This record gives sequence, C-alpha cells and structure tokens, in this order.
Amino acid sequence: MITRYSRPDMRAIWTDENKLRIWLQIELLASEALVKLGIVPAADFARIQAGGEAWLADLPGLVARQRELEKTLNHDVIAFTTAVAEKINDPASRWFHFGLTSSDVGDTAYAVQMTQSADLLLADIRKLRESISRRAREHQFTPCIGRSHGIHAEPTTFGLKLALMYDEFGRALERLERARTAVAVGKLSGAVGTSAHLPPSVEETVCARLGLRPAPIATQVVQRDLHAEFQTTLALVGASIERWAVEFRHLQRTEVLEAEEPFTRGQKGSSAMPHKRNPITWERLTGLARVLRGNALAALENVALWHERDISHSSVERIIFPDSCTLLDYMFGLLTRLVDGLQVYPENMKKNLALSLGMWNSQTVLLALIRKGLTREDAYALVQRAAMKTWEVKHAGRDDADFLATLQADPEVARHFAPGELEKLCSLDFHFKEVRSRFARVGLGSDQKG
Repeated sequence: MITRYSRPDMRAIWTDENKLRIWLQIELLASEALVKLGIVPAADFARIQAGGEAWLADLPGLVARQRELEKTLNHDVIAFTTAVAEKINDPASRWFHFGLTSSDVGDTAYAVQMTQSADLLLADIRKLRESISRRAREHQFTPCIGRSHGIHAEPTTFGLKLALMYDEFGRALERLERARTAVAVGKLSGAVGTSAHLPPSVEETVCARLGLRPAPIATQVVQRDLHAEFQTTLALVGASIERWAVEFRHLQRTEVLEAEEPFTRGQKGSSAMPHKRNPITWERLTGLARVLRGNALAALENVALWHERDISHSSVERIIFPDSCTLLDYMFGLLTRLVDGLQVYPENMKKNLALSLGMWNSQTVLLALIRKGLTREDAYALVQRAAMKTWEVKHAGRDDADFLATLQADPEVARHFAPGELEKLCSLDFHFKEVRSRFARVGLGSDQKG
C-alpha cells in the first residue's frame, strides 16, 4: 500500500535494477583503478567493461539472470558476479571482483542508495516548509486559544502554531543533512577490513567517484552505528510529523473544529454514519510514525555483530532501508498535501477563545498588580478569586459571566487601575505585540498587518 502512493523516483532507488546497476558501477570502478595500478591488463578491462555495459543496457535481464542463479548458489553477490562473467564470456572475467568481498560491494551500494534517498527526502522537507511558510503568513494574526494540558491558557495565533511547525521541520532538515553525511561511507577493504588484497588507493578512488568517503577502518562491513544513526534520524523526523498530526487531529474534534483536513468530493467518512468527516489522514501519519520507530529499533539491534561480522543484520536491512526511506517520502507527500489543503475556521477559533470568558488575561493582570507594588502572593489571590467567581457565575447558567467585568467590580482590584487601563491590558493586541518578532526569528516574513 505504501509503495503505491510513494513517488516513483524513491521507489526506483530501492529496486533490484538500481542495486545491481550500482554494484556494476562499483566493480567497474574498482577494475579500472586496478588497471592504473598495473594489476589488471587494459585489454582485459576493456572486455570486462563491455560485458558490464551490456548488462547496464539490460538491467531487467541482469536481475532475472541473477535471481535464477541465486536459486542454486544461494548467494546474491556470487549470483551477480557469475551473471556478469557469463556476459563477459572471456578469460578476462577472472579480474572481475578481484580482491573484493561481498560486503565491499553491498555496503558501498547501500551508502549510495541511502544518500540518493536522503537527497529526495531533503527535497521533500524543503517543499513542505514552503507550504507551511505560506499558510503561516496567511494566518499570522488569526487569533486562537493556546492550550496547556488541553485546557485554555493564553491566546496565540494560528500563524504562530504554523511558524513553530516551520521551525521544527527546519531542524528536521538539518538532522537529515547530518545523517546523509554520516552514512555516505563506503569500503573496499576486503574480508576483514585489512586491505590485504586490494590497495587502499582503490577504495579511495571508487568512493570518491561515488561521492562517498572511505571508512577510516572497517571489519568485513561498514560499522552499523552509522546506519542506525540514519534510521533513527528518519524515525525522529517521523516523530515530528506525528507531533503535528496529533495537533491537527485534536483541532478537528467536533467540539473544537478550528482546522480540518481536506474532505474531497465523493469521499465517505463512515460505513455506518454518513455525516462523519474523520481525520483519517492525520491518523494514518500517526500510525506510520510508529513503523519508522520500529525500524529504527531494528537498526539499533544491528549494531552488535559477532567479531568482524555476522549476517544477522542483512535480512533486517533488506526490509528497513527501503521501507523507511519509501515510507518517510510517502509521509512527506501526505503532510504537504494536508498543509496545502488544510481547512481553517477563524470563526470557530474566535468562538472557542470566548469560552474561557476572558480569563486568559489572568497572568496579564497578575503581573500588572505586581508592578503596582503588590506581592506576588497577594496579587495571585486577587486574580484567582476573580477567576473562580467568574466560573461560578458561568456554571450557575448565567449569561453575564465575564472576567474583566468581575475584576472591575472588585474594589480591591479596581482601585489599582486608572479608568480604561484594565480594558487595555485585557486585549488581544497586548498578547500579539511580539508576533512579528517571533516570525522574524524563524525566518518568516509577513503577509498581513497586525
């Protein structure tokens, strides 16, 4: 299901065709480097190259032949080298895979595939941030209530929520850039990493041509803490996606309904209840983030291998590398679509803001009383008393409950304020005076006047 929705270019990175293409590229680069060292005759390399290029022109054929051979050989790399040797069809094939071990090819190819995937994911994040930036500027001064513990706190703006989201995915961008660098490591140092059969210069040449750096030291494999770092980064980026999926799921609840995911023409929300418009896509993102975390845990389990290597990691990586990269790409596509099409309801935000009867001004009044000379304890007692009285009026079913009016009617509070002073303090303008500066701090401009 995931693959169906993923972009074709991400899927293509993890196909057998692309894997064997990279394997061929590594082998040919290694053989070419050995020609320069005088180990492989140039004429033999020409025959090797011809055979390799013939398979490059027919990658589906190479995949089919490799799979056929693997049924008997039960070894994917030997099946690959055998298929290439058949195509070379010359004694020169003895130089193909000279001095290499399977992991030299496989691990170096994984590094190429992961950097290719990271490049697409980085493009995904940049596209997502463009969408978030546009919606944040659109709603820079759209008032809504901020909540802590799910309870009304103080006013914020919907634009500030989105500015926070923009900033978080800026960190995701930086993390993924670091992870790309971390995992861009190849190795062609042989069966236990000693470079006994292949000069280090070959490793350096091949890695440089592939845009990688050679592992400073290795066993038979590149050390798996690097791959775990990459996978945990994908999981952490997925956690950021989940964080916002949960936020918008709450905002879509019927009794809140401040924002809603797109509900397309012809869509149905429930087999039983035709009225339903459920936050199914946000919920899907929440669930898929759990898969990324599970894959990251599997990558952490792969770090501890026996001695110079065992093969316990291999079966795991054949699943988690393509799955996590493809899955996160898919999630970014969904999230960008949701941000672009998000239905925002400012009138409901205004209605919800009014539910707490102006008590979101409690800290403002508290601090004003402190400035006027009251102790914090005395000021807190006065403001809390007014707030509790306001709630009592509301819970009694009366329509005149209002925090500002309660404050003004309390002589112990009112005597500290000049006429009109409390009204000026208890305003949205007071809370939003630094909105522009917060936007500026995360690199967002403004499309509105405050």
